[in-house]
Amino acid sequence: MLTILGFTMIATFLVLIMLKKMSPIAALVLIPALFCVFVGKGAKLGDYVIDGVTSLAPTAAMLMFAIVYFGVMIDVGLFDPIVRGILKFCKADPLRIVVGTAVLAAIVSLDGDGSTTFMITVSAMYPLYKRLKMSLVVMTGVAAMANGVMNTLPWGGPTARAATALKLDASDIFVPMIPALAVGLLGVLALSYVLGRRERKRLGVLTLDEVLEPETETVLVGAGAGASGDGDGAVAKKAARAGGSGSGSGTDADLPEADDDFQGLDPHRATLRPKLYWFNALLTVTLLTAMIMEWLPIPVLFLLGAALALTVNFPHMPDQKARLGAHAENVLNVSGMVFAAAVFTGVLTGTGMVDHMSKWLVSNIPDGMGPHMALVTGVLSIPLTYFMSNDGFYFGVLPVLAEAGQAHGVSSLEIARASLVGQPLHMSSPLVPAVYVLVGMAKVEFGDHTRFVVKWAALTSLVVLGAGILFGII
Repeated sequence: MLTILGFTMIATFLVLIMLKKMSPIAALVLIPALFCVFVGKGAKLGDYVIDGVTSLAPTAAMLMFAIVYFGVMIDVGLFDPIVRGILKFCKADPLRIVVGTAVLAAIVSLDGDGSTTFMITVSAMYPLYKRLKMSLVVMTGVAAMANGVMNTLPWGGPTARAATALKLDASDIFVPMIPALAVGLLGVLALSYVLGRRERKRLGVLTLDEVLEPETETVLVGAGAGASGDGDGAVAKKAARAGGSGSGSGTDADLPEADDDFQGLDPHRATLRPKLYWFNALLTVTLLTAMIMEWLPIPVLFLLGAALALTVNFPHMPDQKARLGAHAENVLNVSGMVFAAAVFTGVLTGTGMVDHMSKWLVSNIPDGMGPHMALVTGVLSIPLTYFMSNDGFYFGVLPVLAEAGQAHGVSSLEIARASLVGQPLHMSSPLVPAVYVLVGMAKVEFGDHTRFVVKWAALTSLVVLGAGILFGII
């Protein structure tokens, strides 16, 4: 019964947000609360929620202060050279822009933190996607998949969890997987190329100078108001105003409003602190180093970093309040989503749904598949790490799979390596707080992101699995 209710609850949540019948926050709170009553444990709902909130509170705190910190770094111009460098590489070509998004997300993912990766990637690429009217779900999908592959780094989380759960050395798990993961990353780049070609065909190509010209001279005009399946706008084309004569194919009603889409590239914005550039760069490098070396808990590091960044860059109180106010919307959206997800995870765990679901799946593995438990683990990791937290999968399900594998002569190392396969899809799971940073900053509906990314991320996971089998790693 709990197994059926667990799968039904997850399916109900996904269907409602993908059809946009409920907002993600409302769905994350109300659906598990309703199912908790169905299970007959409504009286314990409060305990489950508090347990969930307690477990995710450090993550929420980390995200809150990380958003403030990187928001300040963006304000003061730390990432402007990165943005301009990407612009020069991309040359306003949609194909290059999508590939550049994947490359940037993969590089930044080396710090091992998904939230940091998404904040930097979206901050650098969002203005360009908006100005060229490119599909924002392509940006979020590509970034999530690239980060998912890189999330397997030993300090990224899954590898360390697998090593801990099975009492193995993390390097013994990760190093042999490098060729398969490299193929997975190449797969993401190839997919980015395909998606980029599709965007190029839809939009055409502008030169960098044309993109950076003032809106009064060169603008992008939408050919229609409807949104296509994966895009955030209709087919766009370049149009030049001819002295305001109105003789062109577009009218004033067609023109995008003069907004701050390219604010991140404004070399004259008041928040820039060029004299403090190297201080901010050193502070950021120190912060990321401390995070990787685990000198202090990550929430504490970002709390200290945000306080120091605000104090040094904006010593006057009104300026500090203005910066906090500027980033308050992102902070509220993301932290609210995390605490709402705590209700979902709290009910899943507290009612025992997760345990029953995992045991049901394991018990239904045919006996004939015993010698192929590594392959079974790789296949199961794709849906299970999407529907469950990494903690739930690696500490709850993986030991059971490893035990079943050992009974048929399959080593725990092979099982551990196979368990990493599902990470490209896992990074878009509604139970991953970082994905709310991604969609929130990109101003993309979570349901739209989910509808777009699931098929491609699952394909990427299968590519990693296939490469692992081909190379004899799994």
